[in-house]
Amino acid sequence: MRVKNIIILLSFILFPGAIGKVSGQVLTLKDAIQTALKNYGTIKAKGEYLNASKTYVKQARRDYLPNLTLSGQQDYGTVNGQYGPLYGFNGLSTSSSGPVNATQSWNAAFGGLYLANVNWDFFTFGRSKDKINVAQSVVVRDETDWQQEQFQQEIRVAGVYLNLLAAQRLVLSWQKNLDRTDTLRLVTVVRAKNGLIPGVDSSLVDAEVSSAKITLTRAIDAEQGLSNELAQLMDIPPADFVLDSLFINHLPKDLYARSGISMEDHPLLRYYKSLIELSDQQIKYFRTFNYPAFSFFGVYQSKASGFYANYLQDPSAFTSNYGQGVTPAVSNYLFGIGLTWNLTTPLRISQQVAAQKYISKGLQDEYELIAEQEKAQLILSDTKIANAIDNYKEAPIQVKAASDAYLQTTVLYRHGLNTIIDLTQALYTLNRAETDMDIAYSNVWQSLLLKAAASGDFKIFIDNF
Repeated sequence: MRVKNIIILLSFILFPGAIGKVSGQVLTLKDAIQTALKNYGTIKAKGEYLNASKTYVKQARRDYLPNLTLSGQQDYGTVNGQYGPLYGFNGLSTSSSGPVNATQSWNAAFGGLYLANVNWDFFTFGRSKDKINVAQSVVVRDETDWQQEQFQQEIRVAGVYLNLLAAQRLVLSWQKNLDRTDTLRLVTVVRAKNGLIPGVDSSLVDAEVSSAKITLTRAIDAEQGLSNELAQLMDIPPADFVLDSLFINHLPKDLYARSGISMEDHPLLRYYKSLIELSDQQIKYFRTFNYPAFSFFGVYQSKASGFYANYLQDPSAFTSNYGQGVTPAVSNYLFGIGLTWNLTTPLRISQQVAAQKYISKGLQDEYELIAEQEKAQLILSDTKIANAIDNYKEAPIQVKAASDAYLQTTVLYRHGLNTIIDLTQALYTLNRAETDMDIAYSNVWQSLLLKAAASGDFKIFIDNF
């Protein structure tokens, strides 16, 4: 007890809000779902992915802007020239320009180069537009993925909530079974000691008590597992949840409610549809690389040098003064329109387009498979609802009959008119009837939840209280 009290005290210190919320008041299903949608890591992560995709759309739009480059450099070096071919491979050469001398000259001065460059691919046969469309399709994909994850989380939380509620009811039923069995053990031990019944009856009842304890422990273990799973789905510390008994005491208002959305608007199908549309949009974008790009370009350049114009005739016509060497002396400008077309690109792009078409076809096949599965689940849900209602109606009848039989058998056993075997059989029948009733109540709501999951409309379930 001391250890238990210490654990409870630490729980209140470390998690005061969470413990108070889930242990001090009833945790409704709507509260559990809202907490899960707010806290669950996967949902938050997919929300961030959606924000990233929206940012990429802005980037794709800005990629159409022209490139504007400003450059400036100041150098110090010689200007010896030499006749001969040269290629500036990987930039590993200088661009010095000067007279061709018979001998090496080490005259050096400052120089500078300043330029502004504009380059704009103003017409690319729709490449920029399709790039933006691809980015927007990624946004749609991530948004539908985020929405279907929220829908799946709602279904998961509701399913675990109902299972936990049923598990709690089963614990109560098995506790009552243990209490009845233990009471029977006390009566049997007294009667056996007085010689009214065989001593073996006491041993048989002891075995039944042990069996009832083991079964109760298993039920508590299952309840604790479901409670922990619900806490994980809500991303809060585990606790002993007090759940809403509405699902045990009332039936749904409209078990055969129709969904307000079409099957094509099922969150999971919308997500797969967005994958197909993204793949098709990528095909269109890839095809634009088969065509050339028309570009506008313009350059304005100013150049400075510490070497004077007559340096060719007078090798001493230069200055090592920094200010004079880097002050612009001459300028040039040019602008024009160019065309760039890599003629081998279509050979590569054709295979990329073909591969993307296969991806689109594969996604379409997955879409059709999921659509058929959801339709089959929707049909199955109506059948399960009908079966659950039948069991719901029969469960009280079974409990009433089993209770009467147990009472009669107990009275007969106390008067020595039947055996312990008859009594334990009646006890087992009563316990089975009670657990069947607990499960029958839960199965009605579970079948409605299955219908909501299959139709893609969670309102069918959550608005049916």
